[in-house]
Amino acid sequence: MNIIQGADYRFTVITSKLCRLEYSKTGVFEDRPTQFVQERDFGKVDYTVKENSGGHLVEIETDSFHLYYDGGEFNGSNLYIDAKYNYGTYFSRWYFGEKDKKNLLGTVETLDNVDGAIPLDPGIQSKDGFSYIDDTNSFVLLEDEFVPRNSQEVDGYYFAYGRDYRKALQDYYRLSGKTPLIPRYALGNWWSRYYKYTQASYLELMDRFEEEGIPISVSVIDMDWHKTEIPKRFGSAWTGYSWNKELFPDPKALLTELHQRGKHVTLNVHPAAGIRAFEDSYPAVAKRMGLDQAAEEPANFDFNNPLFRESYFTDVHHPIEEQGVDFWWVDWQQGASRDKTKVEPLWALNHYHFLDNSKRHGGDGLLLSRYAGPGSHRYPLGFSGDSQITWASLAFQPYFTATATNIGYTWWSHDIGGHYRGAYDAELSLRWLQFGVFSPINRLHSYDNPFVGKEPWNFPLQVEHSMSNFLRLRGELIPYLDTANYHTSISGRALIEPMYYQYPEEREAYNFPNQYLFGSEMFVAPITTPTAADTQMSMEEVWLPEGVWYDFFTGLRYPGGTKIKVCRDFDSIPVFVKAGGIVPLSKDYMGDPEILPKKISVQVFPGMDNVYSMFEHVESKIAETVFHYDDKMKELTYTVNDPEGLIPEDRTIEIVIQNTEENQNAQVEALIMKKLQFTKLDYEKKKEIFRFLPTAFSDSRKFSSYIETLENPAIRTMLMEMCYLIE
Repeated sequence: MNIIQGADYRFTVITSKLCRLEYSKTGVFEDRPTQFVQERDFGKVDYTVKENSGGHLVEIETDSFHLYYDGGEFNGSNLYIDAKYNYGTYFSRWYFGEKDKKNLLGTVETLDNVDGAIPLDPGIQSKDGFSYIDDTNSFVLLEDEFVPRNSQEVDGYYFAYGRDYRKALQDYYRLSGKTPLIPRYALGNWWSRYYKYTQASYLELMDRFEEEGIPISVSVIDMDWHKTEIPKRFGSAWTGYSWNKELFPDPKALLTELHQRGKHVTLNVHPAAGIRAFEDSYPAVAKRMGLDQAAEEPANFDFNNPLFRESYFTDVHHPIEEQGVDFWWVDWQQGASRDKTKVEPLWALNHYHFLDNSKRHGGDGLLLSRYAGPGSHRYPLGFSGDSQITWASLAFQPYFTATATNIGYTWWSHDIGGHYRGAYDAELSLRWLQFGVFSPINRLHSYDNPFVGKEPWNFPLQVEHSMSNFLRLRGELIPYLDTANYHTSISGRALIEPMYYQYPEEREAYNFPNQYLFGSEMFVAPITTPTAADTQMSMEEVWLPEGVWYDFFTGLRYPGGTKIKVCRDFDSIPVFVKAGGIVPLSKDYMGDPEILPKKISVQVFPGMDNVYSMFEHVESKIAETVFHYDDKMKELTYTVNDPEGLIPEDRTIEIVIQNTEENQNAQVEALIMKKLQFTKLDYEKKKEIFRFLPTAFSDSRKFSSYIETLENPAIRTMLMEMCYLIE
């Protein structure tokens, strides 16, 4: 360890860009893992130390920062650090305790009761090149048990990674623990609704999805799975662990049937009220814990009590899991611990639930719960709370999701389509679902209201058609998503990143907060505003970085290095793939994602050579297929590394090379024709524009001049986008 220590201070140089700062009046320092920090020894680091020099007690210098400390309890006068990056007016100096005004932010615990944008907590990334995380108040986490830490006054971590955001995130994961691989099935579509289904009606719903050719991988049964009408003497009915046999007379048969159909099942639980005497599991709990059954003595919720935890899992949850429940949706929102000698209940729930589920599923654990602070990425997935059904809620979620990567929390699950309030809005439901398909987890959700259900067949035909196709697309994308899943866990590179991760020195990368990188090959700019009435299309301003980009849905080629307004009908959103991009798609998307597909279609977007490794996993087994694209030869070859024999022996790989020079103009003309057909122009105006279409391909400047004479600004924008493609 690279430690510089005095009687009441200690500095640890973890890397040349990462330093631990500790102060303790007692001289006792904490070396054990904490809730946030799992590893501190990264190996040898080059640094220099000066003591009692230049008026400073200690100076520590690396190639990335210079620390000055004058002695005494840490404050802004006696401890400051210069990051060696020229991002500020003079230099990037941080005084201890000072807020980082240019921090790019992280995330928050919940979006409950939120309608639009809210402030976010800080993350580790900053335009100033440095940041600080305070770990003073976290508990020790020793051998999977929470322990109050030593009498520590100050314990924090200073990051000085400049704008190398990916390296900062990689070291953050090494410091705080990696994100586990999430089960492959979680990458598909989830069906979730707060609704009183019956056993028969739920299976009928799954049958309907099957008939429509819409893949559902995860069945979420909200709180009505358990008894909600209980004697008043027991209090709230939100907590419950006993099946409602009036709705679900044979739970094991239901769960067996869902598994046979390739579904994986989670149940919602609100554990705050503990285990009470009306529960089916109460006798076993009372016996284990020595409770007075005759007096109906409850087992109060206390996750700091090892005996309660043992009974909670062994007597209550495991028997239900043995019926066929794969993992749990833990819906805790009852507040914080009031005793600093006890760990926060949400932290304990997340930790022990994920640990228990991982042990029971070969290391391929899963949990749906709430964010509890830095380090929570070790317990995926995150439930962001009850989303309000408004355009403002949708407009905030792409930025919120991408920015959470700045604190390592990459697997957010939102109520896609919104949960409550708001009003029926078919277009809003569609645009939210389209974002969901290009988000970490696509969990369709709503409450018990006939106007907010997310079944595609309940919407107008055009919306239904698009919803169904996008849900199929999510199933197709699983090979691409599982590859990003692997990289998140193994390489520390997230599925979703803000644009500035790839383009840290480009101003526009910070100016388009709802635009984000989606895996290694593409970026997405979700549509979060209603359709323009005159064109029946939505417009989004998009920043295209330098290079060549392709529309994922049409294959149309766009030159980069500019900002443009793009127009999209209900059938697509702005998704762009880089030149040379390779996107593998499953053509067996109706099956269980845990069974690898027999047919893969590999979409190639020409313009550059590329190498793309597709990773597929089931539990701890991993297969790799490496694709090599030679742009000059317009040829894709591949090699397979499958030591565990995961890949089906009869797998076929279809190779589709997208748009080339020869067919670009024809595609543009067809797209203009399609877009004009949907616009609200009279027949004569459409006829006049159609007459000019050939001009667009012989003299695009003349066509551009003509477009500028049109009165309707939305029509002008739409056609100018087409001219941009032509040029």
